[in-house]
Amino acid sequence: MPQTRNAEILLRSSNLFTATKSRPMDGYIAIAGQRIISVGPGSGLEYVHDHTKIYLLGDKVICPGFSDVHCFFTGYVLGLAGLDLSACTTASDVFAAMKAYGNEVLPEKPLLAHGLNNQIDPPGVAGMDCQFGSRAVVLFGQGGETCWMNTIAIQRYQFTPSTCYPEAIWRLLRDILNDREFIVPKFKEYIKMLNSRGITSIKEMGFDDFYGFTDILQKLEEDHELSMRVHFMSQPVGSPANIPFGLAMRDRFKGDFVRFSGYNQMTDGSISQMEGDLKKPYNCAPKTCCAKNINYAAIEKETLAADAEGLRFSLHAQGDAAISKVIDIFEKCARKKDGKIANRHAITDLEFSDPSDLERMGKLGVIAEIYPQIMSIADRSGKLAMISDKIGLDRGKYYWNRRKMKDSGVMISCGTDLPLLIDDIPESIYHACGAFFPEGGESFNADNTLTVAELLTAWTFGGQYNLGREAELGTLEAGKLADIAVLDANVFERPLSDMRQVKVCLTIVNGQEVYNRLS
Repeated sequence: MPQTRNAEILLRSSNLFTATKSRPMDGYIAIAGQRIISVGPGSGLEYVHDHTKIYLLGDKVICPGFSDVHCFFTGYVLGLAGLDLSACTTASDVFAAMKAYGNEVLPEKPLLAHGLNNQIDPPGVAGMDCQFGSRAVVLFGQGGETCWMNTIAIQRYQFTPSTCYPEAIWRLLRDILNDREFIVPKFKEYIKMLNSRGITSIKEMGFDDFYGFTDILQKLEEDHELSMRVHFMSQPVGSPANIPFGLAMRDRFKGDFVRFSGYNQMTDGSISQMEGDLKKPYNCAPKTCCAKNINYAAIEKETLAADAEGLRFSLHAQGDAAISKVIDIFEKCARKKDGKIANRHAITDLEFSDPSDLERMGKLGVIAEIYPQIMSIADRSGKLAMISDKIGLDRGKYYWNRRKMKDSGVMISCGTDLPLLIDDIPESIYHACGAFFPEGGESFNADNTLTVAELLTAWTFGGQYNLGREAELGTLEAGKLADIAVLDANVFERPLSDMRQVKVCLTIVNGQEVYNRLS
């Protein structure tokens, strides 16, 4: 008989969720080196030797590692750049703190800060010039959506306090991302934070050519300092989609930890701001289907150019018309196999959709990138009032229709738009399976929800399918790379209303423990 290979790590649980079936099994998973060597029912004791690390996990849920397919480290780190001003209560406090901080920062660098209390009256550009006339200064308010700036900063970065949003500040991001003494430790902290939430792979958005951050990713991978698989996307902001850049990145990054994943682009905006593109006019504005001008022709041109080179696009669409028009674009892609697009293009967000378009998505093979935690930043009365005012509750029954996606054969994956949301898989179960707003109570559009197993599959296999890694990741099977997350309670039996108390207690990446709350 062939000799059984010894395991370095053995996990044993009555809830082993492999993402290949709809229910967990009572069994074990054995790991040696970077890979899973065996998964099955029973104890797995035949794989144990003197040095095997054994985890007897009771009814804790063992899952494949989770994948966040839509996040922005740049947005996250922007809230950490420079001095923390959250303790300041007056403009005088702010000025004094920044001047003291300025003595610690090299004079050629800008003075940056975050956490500014939005209740403090801003001094205006002229007031900032009086305090900091000779040096670029940008002070971000809490939430990162407002800022104080002086004239030199406006001239240098070409945005203003009234245009302080991510797509406008890309020139400042170039400076931040090239400050390696700051950015490398922050990226490592970011990865560790995500590891603590069971995240083992991300699809990371970076503006344009990522402003040199690709060199940092390469160095971290070469030095074996990554505990996260990073698939980065280029979001054209300062210039149109750079196809030669994408081709070069695809050829450059072919390792296990860093790869290029294509392009990301916005279409419409928020329905609450009437910038979501709708098929029928807004209730509150009978002549308006979208208050935002969207150049679909330019988006189509870039998408088809990328598709022709075997590169993929994810397009952000929130309103039903935007979703429909994006599918129209994908239908024009020349690269197809058996009637489905070959390059795994995706639609992100999908807040309000037409069921017939979800059927089209399934037939065409377009991937859904949903935000299953999105209800966590709303409240029931406020959200329902917005829906009632903007589109009416009758149309509102198609909000967050993940059930129709699943029933239409759409491959579902999960993202957070981090830093909009921070990954919390149990919280996502509470919202996307329970259809609860944060305060609980009656479910909203309960018929649109996923089951717990379907959502966990979206976080695992769906994410890896999105990333093109499902042959080696995303399910717990012998021979696959050992990326694993463990939840500290039985999410299949726990009441949905109590789901947010569950936490990740163990994360393994490439066969190595990267987060452990068990010992």
